[in-house]
Parts: sequence; C-alpha cells; structure tokens
Amino acid sequence: MNLNLPLTARVAAAGCLATSGVIHAQLYLHGYRTIPGVGPAFLLQASGALAVALLLLLTATVVPRLIAAGLALGALGGFAASRTIGIFGFIEYGLQPAPQALISVLVEIATLGLLMIATAREGSGKGRLIWSR
Repeated sequence: MNLNLPLTARVAAAGCLATSGVIHAQLYLHGYRTIPGVGPAFLLQASGALAVALLLLLTATVVPRLIAAGLALGALGGFAASRTIGIFGFIEYGLQPAPQALISVLVEIATLGLLMIATAREGSGKGRLIWSR
C-alpha cells in the first residue's frame, strides 16, 4: 500500500479544522452570538475555519497551511484566555460547554500536529522545504 502521508495528513487537518468551524458555528447559533465581542469572534472563527479547510483540500501550497495553523492557534489562545483572564469581560470555566469545548481543543491540537506532519514529510521527501513551492 503506497500511502501519500503528506496528502493524508493535509486532508485529516482539513477535517479537524472543519470540525472546529462547525463547533464554533453551532455555539454561535445557540447563544454565543449574544455575547459582545465573543459572538463575532466565534462567527469569524467558524467562517474562516470552514473556508480554509476547503482550501487545504484544494491546494498543497503553504499559505492555507499557515492560515489554518493561525486559526487553530487563535482558537486555542481564545480558549485559554476565556478561562483565565477573560475575553471582553467574558469568562468560562473548565471544559464547558460540554462536549464542544473538549472536542474543539482536541481537533485544534490535532490540526496543528497534522499540519506539521504534512509539511515536514513533504519537505523532507524532496530534499527541499515546502516553502519553496
């Protein structure tokens, strides 16, 4: 079996990023839209994640990977901030809302790991970095 690991990792990363987008959209529609500052951030995260997930499926270039990594890091940063210092005066606790909070954190971490695998394996197999494409 000849498995194209970079392609497989990129497709899996797109799936994880899309899952994060769907979770943020669901939470936006079910109450977060009424939270000042947080609501628009959830809508932006959902829209961006779904659009970039599609781009990851359509192209192997580095730009969608960097944007995907930024979206995942931003969501993780927002999650951490909302549980520590708060965001726009909004603070959450633990892994609430359940199960969306835990799933979101896991798929965002997975997105970053899969993007690293795709980029490292693709670059190492050709003797050059992926950025040279």
